[in-house]
Amino acid sequence: MSYKNTRGAIGQYASVKNAAGIEEASPHRLIQMLMEGALEKIAQAKGFMEGGDIPNKGRHISWAISIIDGLRISLDKDAGGDIAENLDSLYEYMTRRLVEANLRNDKSILEEVSGLIIEIKSAWDAIPEDVRKQARQPVEEGAQDKVSVIG
Repeated sequence: MSYKNTRGAIGQYASVKNAAGIEEASPHRLIQMLMEGALEKIAQAKGFMEGGDIPNKGRHISWAISIIDGLRISLDKDAGGDIAENLDSLYEYMTRRLVEANLRNDKSILEEVSGLIIEIKSAWDAIPEDVRKQARQPVEEGAQDKVSVIG
């Protein structure tokens, strides 16, 4: 994943949370924050859906889609190989399902997408610290902005 792309993607989430800590966050933590942001927006959309607040439901679903798109464009398919390709397909599926949830006003679809994000986040959270540190190491001289991780 390009560290610079990750920073751009976190912009989708930065307006939700206080920007303090984002600048110092590792690429690994940035991905966690994006996933947390998407889960938060989906939960809020569900609440608005249940309350009949259609405009806010749609706004929060759109926000979750933007965050997922940020995760998707941050994938480094060269470094990530099949895993990155599979995540790309899964993120695209989630986006389609969120659009469908919005159109159908179907909270079960929101729950499905949340479950998928939680599953990915659980695996991401389980990455050992030594692997995270290794991924932050520059691949070559002058490559401080590039890390070999996937989102």
